[in-house]
Formats: sequence, structure tokens, C-alpha cells
Amino acid sequence: MTTYAVLAVGVLVPVAALSLVVLVRAGRAVLLPALGAVAVLVLATAVFDSVIVGTGIVGYHQERILGLRIGTAPVEDFAYPLAAGLALPALWYLLTRGRRD
Repeated sequence: MTTYAVLAVGVLVPVAALSLVVLVRAGRAVLLPALGAVAVLVLATAVFDSVIVGTGIVGYHQERILGLRIGTAPVEDFAYPLAAGLALPALWYLLTRGRRD
């Protein structure tokens, strides 16, 4: 049986690894704002996922989650904002480097 954690790690590990390589090579001017964006996304996920899980809009099979929660949101929910918060700035940097404003 596949768990949410297996799916989340399967996405987060390769995306985060590649994105961090790009962001570190891009330098502090790109890395620091990206990490700030990740912090904002994690905070927003903690708030809004807690609301939607707590109100019953979204539910999870208890056998398929780790059981660790931030608020009422399972910890697995945080893999996707982490991946997006790292991947999108890295992709933006790769697609726009060499261009001048």
C-alpha cells in the first residue's frame, strides 16, 4: 500500500536536490528570497491546510499518513509547498539567466 509519505518523498527529494543545486550556484541574491518564499508557503500551508482538514473539506486515510501533524494538517502536506518553493525560483533563474531587464 502506497502512503502519502512515499509519494511526497518521491516528489520532494529529487526536486529539492536539483533546485538547491541551481539556487546555490545562482548565489545569495536568488537563494535567500527563495528560502523566504519557502517559509511563507510553509506558514500558509500550516494555516490553510489546518482549516480545510479541520473543517472536513479534505480528509486522509489514517493508515496512509505518518500521524505527525502541524495543526490538523498531516506533515506530508508540506512536501509540495517545499518542492514548489524551491523549484519555481530555480526554474525562473534557469529560464531567465543571461537576459537583461
